[in-house]
Amino acid sequence: MCPNSKNILAEFDVKLRLQRYAPASRKTYKNALAKFLSHFIHQDLALLSIPKITDYLSSLQQKENISPSYQRQILAAITKFYKLHYNRPLDLSALYPKRKAKPLPKYLTTDEVKRLLEKCNNLKHLCILKILYGCGLRVSEVVALKIEDIDSSAMRLLVRNAKGNKDRVVPLPKSLLGDLRSYYRAFRPKDHLFGGQNGGQYSIKSIQQLTKKYAREAQIIKEVTPHKLRHSFATHQLENGINIRYLQELMGHNSIKTTEVYTHISKIAKGRLANPLDQL
Repeated sequence: MCPNSKNILAEFDVKLRLQRYAPASRKTYKNALAKFLSHFIHQDLALLSIPKITDYLSSLQQKENISPSYQRQILAAITKFYKLHYNRPLDLSALYPKRKAKPLPKYLTTDEVKRLLEKCNNLKHLCILKILYGCGLRVSEVVALKIEDIDSSAMRLLVRNAKGNKDRVVPLPKSLLGDLRSYYRAFRPKDHLFGGQNGGQYSIKSIQQLTKKYAREAQIIKEVTPHKLRHSFATHQLENGINIRYLQELMGHNSIKTTEVYTHISKIAKGRLANPLDQL
């Protein structure tokens, strides 16, 4: 890595933070840039040509078999770095991999969700699983929750600085409130609603592991992840007839197109609703 790479990365992080990039996004950019700087340790970065960057990506594909998504991350980091550090716009659009059609989100049935929750005999874990499914949160949003984000009087939950640095409010299920109160009395969390063993917020990896554990005990054959519980929330909400624009707000999606994908897997899309012609 070039001698001043640490300074470059630190300065890059400061600029990203000033632009209000989320911590996870900053980490992704920094990791990709560190790999880039390490490769061009003996090169003058200011004069680096696009053909050189093309060769670099080609070598990553051949030697490390990088995924299309990681290739996009690297290109985004390089483009952002040159814009912020050298005020030099780079057109790397020709190097981006062609986007493939995304598969439909996989989800659990209501029976599978019920079995999963019934197998959970740990109060803290149960509250986490119920928030993932009952509020449709991302796992990163769950671990970031703080005590003051729970408004029991208004029966709502505040999600702060979610994806895209936006706050949103989601309804708090009545069946969850009692569990949260019991959890608070038992654990007395100080800051984060779900604290880690050594302070701070709970580990995302731990939530991923506990989700798989209870899924195995519930004998659910499908692969079960925290994000699949979020997909299940969206799918079941549509099956219950929720307005898709409202679901978009609950999910924190920037584009309605992201939300519309759930209509293809819900029973609503399969003709569950009455046809207007039949109602004449």
